[in-house]
Amino acid sequence: MSSSISKIVKRDGNLVSYDRDRIATAIFKAAGSVGGDDRAEADRIAQMVEKKMEDTYGAGGIPSVEETQDLVESTLIKEGHAKTARAYILYRHNRQMERTQRAYTFEASDNIPYKKIYEVLRWNMDHGCETVEGINEIIASGKLPELINACEERYDLEVKAGAEKLIERLPDVRVAFIAGPSSSSKTTTTIKVSEKLAEEGMEFLAINLDHYFFNLEHHPKDEFGDYDYETPHALDLKLIDQHIAELLAGKTIKTPHYDFKTGTRQLDVHEMSLAPNQMLLIDSLHGLYGEMTQSTPDSKKFKIYIETLGQVRNKEGLFMRWADNRLLRRMIRDSWHRNLQPEQTLTHWHYVRRSELRNIIPFIGSVDYLVNSAMPFELPILKARLWDHFPLAIEKFKNDAKRQDAYVRAKRVYETLKDLTPVVDDSPVSKTSLLREFIGGSEYVY
Repeated sequence: MSSSISKIVKRDGNLVSYDRDRIATAIFKAAGSVGGDDRAEADRIAQMVEKKMEDTYGAGGIPSVEETQDLVESTLIKEGHAKTARAYILYRHNRQMERTQRAYTFEASDNIPYKKIYEVLRWNMDHGCETVEGINEIIASGKLPELINACEERYDLEVKAGAEKLIERLPDVRVAFIAGPSSSSKTTTTIKVSEKLAEEGMEFLAINLDHYFFNLEHHPKDEFGDYDYETPHALDLKLIDQHIAELLAGKTIKTPHYDFKTGTRQLDVHEMSLAPNQMLLIDSLHGLYGEMTQSTPDSKKFKIYIETLGQVRNKEGLFMRWADNRLLRRMIRDSWHRNLQPEQTLTHWHYVRRSELRNIIPFIGSVDYLVNSAMPFELPILKARLWDHFPLAIEKFKNDAKRQDAYVRAKRVYETLKDLTPVVDDSPVSKTSLLREFIGGSEYVY
């Protein structure tokens, strides 16, 4: 029986041909490691996974390897193969480690250098916050403010180091990008980088690329009425490229203005020009995407990349996914910035993650500096605000064939946070903390 799924997105963003037999073989290997020997059952489970993929992503849909493996795990558990599911999770982990050993400078997750991830883990271990149990002990002992201060200091030092590297590249560099996936805290990092530049007497000019969105009516809409505005092609890339080149050439431009409430833009609104002693500073989801600045030589660009490189394990020993950390942040921010319910952010997230895999992660190798924006102290604070939504989402989407991605994601976050002590009081969090970008109360204007 042929499948409507023909392509799949790998972790490095490349498209490859879809092959159900590879899913069945991975399941069979996992089953074999716990005493199973039924290839036919592995084939049956693989067919069920494929059906869920077709129901979830539709004819011609292109799921990611990550999404596919999540569906394999949830299907194994539903079909009564919990031991095989656990073996499959271990199989995934071992495959990642094999890839890491083949290319030591890169960890298998999202093209982030392995050394950087190890440094994050060591920092967490040194501060006792690498596990849910450790964070709970910190909260119980009244030492959460100390952890908050330590996290903020680490982040500020990384931002300062990135700014110093940027300054070393002057005067050749004329445009600096603060890039990273959704809710990685690009905006706060941009502000903090600009503060460091100002301390060195550098003048900067910020351009808001959100104003370059096409009208919402031009974006593709799915059967649920949701728009895919995560793709770089939701932006007027040609106009962005033109305007950046013109600014660097000393010309005056007029940027558009985009109204998120109406989903429409107006051209030629905000007048801008770049003085000879100024540098252009841009925070953008797609700052690494070449088409955005193809008219500007690489020698004039400096790219800082932000990601929540969290290394926190739950009681079962599984690390929280970086994307899940960012999902929590965005669920809160969307509720007050875009008037979206947390459930809407949850069901939209597959667009976010797939675009990251295809349009951001493949280009991480081109960055000049990497900043970790994960704050272990944020998890209990985020849980206090969002926890009630996850049991409801699990129940709502459990039997919805077209929402299995949301079900798997909600259940995974639930399992990660269920044993974590929630913290309602956020008063120890600084008014300049990056977390304020999402929970509110910042002295910065976003």
